[in-house]
Amino acid sequence: MVESAPVWNKENELHCDHGDLRGLLGLFVQALLAFLAFTSLIVKRYCEPRHSRRPWIIWFFDTSKQGVGAAVLHFANLYLSEVFQGDPCTWYFISFLLDSTFGLLVIYVGLRTCQHVSHRYAWKSLYFGEYGDPPTCHAWMGQCALYILVMVVTKLLMTALMLLRFWAKVRKFLMAPITSPDLEIVLVMFIVPLVVNALVFWVTDNFLKQSLAAPKTMYVTSGQEGGARYFHQLGSVKCYSRIEACEADCDLILSGDDDAGDKLAR
Repeated sequence: MVESAPVWNKENELHCDHGDLRGLLGLFVQALLAFLAFTSLIVKRYCEPRHSRRPWIIWFFDTSKQGVGAAVLHFANLYLSEVFQGDPCTWYFISFLLDSTFGLLVIYVGLRTCQHVSHRYAWKSLYFGEYGDPPTCHAWMGQCALYILVMVVTKLLMTALMLLRFWAKVRKFLMAPITSPDLEIVLVMFIVPLVVNALVFWVTDNFLKQSLAAPKTMYVTSGQEGGARYFHQLGSVKCYSRIEACEADCDLILSGDDDAGDKLAR
């Protein structure tokens, strides 16, 4: 019996095939993307106002939650792109875009719901961005697990959307101009995700960090023309030898909000 030769579709020469995303080029662009995406969060920290800039340990706890969640989504997309029939690059691209648009909305609703429940029942270890004083890994693990749960639910919903036949036509339309498998890998695994992830990471970081109110400033005048800045949320006072320059932090802790400020003013 003569075995028939495998049928080779010309389309396979123009687009990436199964296994290409795990090839040398695919792994390289994935590692480079992860590095640059994490770097964007470092830039975001330095763009935060000084009075609300997070200490490095708090920043690491916040961003590592997002890093773990992003890794879960990434490997889920890689798996799904190999499971679905056809060009895996286009499947990864569609899955990524769904996660970054509709998925981001689902994540926001899920995190807001989780925070509402945790505040209602006073589960303080699940307050996003609050890790205790001093910060502990126990609180981080609980918040990270909760975030991953939200990501898994989001991924299941986005996968259900991918089952619609509508996406078959979208796949052909999106990658029709691309005639190089390597270019397709770089486009769907690096160029587009780099731009989109930078925005998504910044937005998600605001979901996961502790919300701080804007600083409330008041000035106290005396014979020596001193001044003080009162932070409404943090309940602390920064003292000035002169109003124009802040040199040191006082150890004074205010017991109340506006009432404490009035007492200090007197």
